[in-house]
Amino acid sequence: MNFLKVFSAAALFLCISQIDAQKKEITKPKTETVKQKPLDNPVKCSNIKEGTFLRINYPKNLWYMTVKDNVQTEYYNDGKDFIKSSMVFLDDCNYKVIVLEKSEKDNPVKVGDVYSNKIFASQDNFLRIESVMNGEKYDLPLQKIIENKK
Repeated sequence: MNFLKVFSAAALFLCISQIDAQKKEITKPKTETVKQKPLDNPVKCSNIKEGTFLRINYPKNLWYMTVKDNVQTEYYNDGKDFIKSSMVFLDDCNYKVIVLEKSEKDNPVKVGDVYSNKIFASQDNFLRIESVMNGEKYDLPLQKIIENKK
């Protein structure tokens, strides 16, 4: 009988300690948050009119694009291959690209293909473009790089 009393008291003590454990607030270590700069309002669509652009998280040898005089040239395969397109602006933020020429015959893009692009966000030298190609939508995050002119 004595054993039963000791066992019951231990079980009761264990239950009470668990109840208190549930009530204790867990303190998380404080983390430093980086305040992000807000997006440009209005969107700075004119950034696409000229320059060199990289896709976010793509190395330059994989893909980059240049724009000058309403001609967009995408380079890939370490710059050995390209797709050159004419840019026709419908308004400041919407434009179509018409493929003029390409270097790689196996690439599914064809001369004469037309793609619709819309710049929907910007922040400093960053642009987000929605591109519609053959009924498929793509989100293209681009960074305009500043090149040193000698």
